[in-house]
Amino acid sequence: MEIIMERDFSELERLERARKRVKKIKGFYSHLLVYVVINLMLVVINVQDLEPGESYFQYKNFFTLFFWGIGLAIHGLSVFLPDYILGKNWEERKINELMKQDKKHWE
Repeated sequence: MEIIMERDFSELERLERARKRVKKIKGFYSHLLVYVVINLMLVVINVQDLEPGESYFQYKNFFTLFFWGIGLAIHGLSVFLPDYILGKNWEERKINELMKQDKKHWE
């Protein structure tokens, strides 16, 4: 009976972790969509505000694109990179390690 409950519990944990992961990925794609839409709007506005013969390629026209892009890249790395650096089971291994340390501390 205990083995069945343990298996159900670990499946619930995996389900919860999967849901959290999907939520993070969805958050990143929402951020990406807003980034693209807003920056396209800024390009249109900036092109309309150009003086005759003025070049679009000025630093002021790329300020938001660049710095927001850095933030978007960091967001993407935080969502997709941990599995590559830490491994797929890192979180579970770390939780087990901390639980063992805590158990030794209280014994």
